[in-house]
Amino acid sequence: MEIIIKDARLVDVDLVLSLLARQFAAEQGNEFSPGDQARGVRLMLDGCGKHRAVKVAWMDDAIVGMCTAQAQISMVQGRIDAVVNDLIVDHAFRKKGVAAFLLSAIEAWALNKGIKFISLLAKEDDQDRLDFYNRREWKRSPLICLAKSLD
Repeated sequence: MEIIIKDARLVDVDLVLSLLARQFAAEQGNEFSPGDQARGVRLMLDGCGKHRAVKVAWMDDAIVGMCTAQAQISMVQGRIDAVVNDLIVDHAFRKKGVAAFLLSAIEAWALNKGIKFISLLAKEDDQDRLDFYNRREWKRSPLICLAKSLD
């Protein structure tokens, strides 16, 4: 089976939502909210895409994975960095190279934009994913993520 990586388009929203629904169903603690996820996908796809990327992996006429990233300005470093927001692969297609292809496509997008530093958040207790990133030369940062809801 051939993996084809493409930029997601607005016509792909329903297929991306189907992938997200399968992902949420397989994970504990997250509840799929079609309206929220559709709004998020559309926000990522809206506009020219200069400062964000949504890559999707196609196999056999179906989207089986996606990876998103956004550019951000680091005033401290005096540069534009990128943050990977989501890397999702359908459980049935894991261990087939899909995630590696998606992450490589995001890295190529960043380099094409002149971005030389990219980061992501990963669950501290998900050793399989941490090993995946480690094999691709991602390094742990001494920083931690803090979050606050403004609702």
